[in-house]
Amino acid sequence: MHIVFHKSFKKEYKKLQTEIQNRFDERLKVFINDSNATILNIHSLQGKWKGYKSFNVSGDMRAIYKQDYKVVVFVSIGSHSELYR
Repeated sequence: MHIVFHKSFKKEYKKLQTEIQNRFDERLKVFINDSNATILNIHSLQGKWKGYKSFNVSGDMRAIYKQDYKVVVFVSIGSHSELYR
């Protein structure tokens, strides 16, 4: 699996508190080892994010990505209300 971070994701990630960044980093390791791990609560999205998926980083934080074959592109990270408004 090849992981790519879109420039918008990188920008949003830098703005997060260190604790949330660390939590994402931990969840990313889980994702790489088992992309179906139930702890991630991966689900397909609808509306403006149709064709994308997200996983839970912590409580209200979500990471949005798109996967094509063996390439995963993370495009956004933020709270539920920030991402799905």
